[in-house]
Amino acid sequence: MLALLVAFAAGSLILTMLAKPLGARVFYVGALFPLAAFVHAALSGGPVLAGDIPFEAYEWIRPLGIEISMRMDTLGWIMALIVSGVGALVMLYCRWYFRGKTAGLGRFSSVLLAFAGAMYGLVLTDDIIVLTMFWEITSVLSYLLIGHYHLRAASRRAALQALLVTTLGGLVMLIGVVILAVETRTTSLSTILSDAPTGPLIDVALVLLLVGALSKSAIFPFHFWLPGAMAAPTPVSAYLHAAAMVKAGIYLLARLAPTFAEADPWRPVLVTLGVFTMLLGGMQALRESDLKRILAFGTVSQLGFISVVIGYGTRDAALAGVALMLGHAFFKSALFLVVGVIDRQLNTRDIDELSGVGRQAPVMAVISFVAIASMGGLPPLLGFVAKEGAFTAFLESWAAGEGWGIAALIGITLGSMLTVAYGARFLWGAFWTKRVPGSRELAPRTEWPDPPIGFLGVPLILSALGLLGGLAAPVLDLSIAPYADTAAEVAPVAEHTAHLALWHGIGPALGLSALTLLGGGLILWLAMGTGFDRTGRVLRFTASDLYYAAMRGIDRLSVAVTTVTQRGSLPIYVATVFVVLVVGEGIVLFADPGWKVELDGWQHPVQLAVAPLMIAGGFMAVRARKRYTGVVLVAVTGLGMVTLFAVIGAPDLALTQVLVETVTLVVFALVLRRLPSRMGEHNGTAAPLLRALLAVAVGVTMAVIVVIASGARTHDPVSDGWGELAYQIGHGKNVVNVALVDLRGWDTMGELSVLILAATGVASLVFVTHRSDTLQRLTHGLPGATRPTRDDAGRNGEHPRAWLVGGQKMSAESRSIMLEVIVRILFHTIIVVSIYLLFAGHNLPGGGFAGGLVAGMALVMRYIAGGRYELGVAAPTDAGWLLGTGMVLAVSTTLVPMLFGADPLTRAVWEADLPVIGHLEFVTSTIFDVGVYLVVIGLVLDVLRSLGAEVDRQMKDAKDSFRASLAPAKGERP
Repeated sequence: MLALLVAFAAGSLILTMLAKPLGARVFYVGALFPLAAFVHAALSGGPVLAGDIPFEAYEWIRPLGIEISMRMDTLGWIMALIVSGVGALVMLYCRWYFRGKTAGLGRFSSVLLAFAGAMYGLVLTDDIIVLTMFWEITSVLSYLLIGHYHLRAASRRAALQALLVTTLGGLVMLIGVVILAVETRTTSLSTILSDAPTGPLIDVALVLLLVGALSKSAIFPFHFWLPGAMAAPTPVSAYLHAAAMVKAGIYLLARLAPTFAEADPWRPVLVTLGVFTMLLGGMQALRESDLKRILAFGTVSQLGFISVVIGYGTRDAALAGVALMLGHAFFKSALFLVVGVIDRQLNTRDIDELSGVGRQAPVMAVISFVAIASMGGLPPLLGFVAKEGAFTAFLESWAAGEGWGIAALIGITLGSMLTVAYGARFLWGAFWTKRVPGSRELAPRTEWPDPPIGFLGVPLILSALGLLGGLAAPVLDLSIAPYADTAAEVAPVAEHTAHLALWHGIGPALGLSALTLLGGGLILWLAMGTGFDRTGRVLRFTASDLYYAAMRGIDRLSVAVTTVTQRGSLPIYVATVFVVLVVGEGIVLFADPGWKVELDGWQHPVQLAVAPLMIAGGFMAVRARKRYTGVVLVAVTGLGMVTLFAVIGAPDLALTQVLVETVTLVVFALVLRRLPSRMGEHNGTAAPLLRALLAVAVGVTMAVIVVIASGARTHDPVSDGWGELAYQIGHGKNVVNVALVDLRGWDTMGELSVLILAATGVASLVFVTHRSDTLQRLTHGLPGATRPTRDDAGRNGEHPRAWLVGGQKMSAESRSIMLEVIVRILFHTIIVVSIYLLFAGHNLPGGGFAGGLVAGMALVMRYIAGGRYELGVAAPTDAGWLLGTGMVLAVSTTLVPMLFGADPLTRAVWEADLPVIGHLEFVTSTIFDVGVYLVVIGLVLDVLRSLGAEVDRQMKDAKDSFRASLAPAKGERP
């Protein structure tokens, strides 16, 4: 099962690559994956029904006890058959639905297969936390599928609506999952259900879980997203909204009901909302003229029906509920696919534009009739067997005097009448020959172009399965009974347990079935006779209107809050942060006056010389009026820290600090080119006294915190043992570097992602229109960079040779031959030094971060000496490749050990004694360090490309445009 889950993930990537060469035939390949899962589930049926439940687990998050576990019991087996079987058929149907179309085919096929895999994992996982993860994955993937036609506003709007509603329900459900896991001290779903926990907190968790299940299955008040989702392609509606996604909520109800149905909030919530949803969806389905929306509201109604039956929690209701869920997957998928055929052949789904189609397409009409008959509960179809089982279950509850059972029976009987009515209206609207409104004349016949035979194959199979299920009801009963019996373990079993059968004899259940048929026919006759099926809104608003009103309110509230808090003033933002810091820390400090202060005059004599310089630099930076002068003076404090680090025995920190200060100074210099040289030229400094007081308050607060913190230690520092741990665990003597790439590798990986985001963000702001780098292409054709000779200058009108290629494109006043010579000589040496620091950093000062900064400084030198063209020659690659490659290397050191059953970031060590070289030792954490090295170089290169080269280009374009505007027009005198 885990292998199949991985296969779904891999297959979704494969389809993306195969879509272009194969076209719509790519769905043949896509169908193989759910077909393999279906075959596996079918072959597992014997052991599962015999009680030999397959279970596979992979330990994932050990401290929390979370596992990637797969458990195929009876319910999981049935759901896996539905998800994989219908998924394979819908994939085959897509071959014909998307024939002749290529736009977005790779993305659609990939996402559809990934959704099938997520549903497969959801119904089989035994870990409730992992179930929640699959739950949210299906929400995201359904968003992509519903919004497949992303150029249509309606599709984008419907996709976002479905995502927001189901994700909101999923987040509420997550809270319930956490409560349930904490209360039961396990995340294993089977263990939780076997223990049957009770209590007030369990009831709260159940209500939260019900919110998630009801939102996913479109139960009132979350029902409105499902009709809107009909903007998706028809195969999506057939799979997600009939057989898969909406069944996720039903599956959760089925999983929990046998254990928790007796809890106080369970039945009142389910019966009330389920019955109301069934009636509401049925009433609205009678008033729609679009075939797809008729089925959409019919699906809402049926989901309400299924949720009441399968969630009621008795043994007989569980048996009927699973049969009903299975039948619904067959008949509703078939009907959606039939509508897809009509839409593709006629480009319309409006029943007012369809007339006489049934006579021209008898096979399709028969398929639809069988599916509608199963939905309405006609024998000998599976829908009849399931519905009669539901009536029998609630009649037993009625006989036992259960109030909620009585309410459920009355509600589903009325709802079934509506089901018959809108089902008959669907057949009439799609296939009947109609009359012209207000006349007895027949409407013109809609000409029907016959579809490819394969187009009807899938709905034919699904419709036939509904018939086969009814005829094989005893076999179906034996398959579902092991799940239904789990309800009997919790609640008392009736004296005579029900069974699924095509004929139980004449009795109350059969009478109710007949009553629903007669009542449905009467309702349809009254609706069409009174014009109810053509009326507008019954109320002045709908649930969708309330949703959009709520979204508009949230938008306006966010604008109001942003207007108040985001004033566009950086000083106000910084001042707010500092005020909160001073007030918050000040309250804590004064609340506990039991301070212990330990101060030394100094730890090293150098501090006496360096500290005054740092203080003086700070004061001078405050008084500076030129921006660049202020930046340089601020750097004095950083360089003072370099000295302090060096003298107290932290050479690694000193090396990193000096490199960071240098790169920061370069970045400031690049940015300051676009700002006025003097501060306060456009806007003066407001409230200087308040700023000074706030600055003093922050400084004093931080000083007090440091003093108190340094005297608050009561135990030996953790760092005392790091030197030994670094060598024993990380096989390195440089504690700082080993900590970064091994002991604290997760933190470093997070910091790498932050660096990548920062580089991408800066570049996105500067590269306004596109992100492609063209510097290397612009340098093509320039003479090579060699040492110029006396004869090179001006020979045959050529450019004189230069020490640097980019120097040839710089203006004479911007060039420095001395600088070009120095950079030409030192560049490769600096790169070698950076590589030395990279590989020596495990045992000596250095490492990937320091080495990357040194290499970055070499690129800075090339840019300063030769301009933006020289940067294109020095780094003939996109910065994104370096950033991505570095992150991939870092992540690989996390994932590869897992493939061998080890923990993430587990290092491996290779040692060998080589001639001449001697003892050689290689630790795999070095690969992580190489990733850090590449990410840092990519960051520096991205900064130089964006804040350096791109800003240069923009400035040059601005100058050229200005000069062009001053040039006299043709024919004018200057």
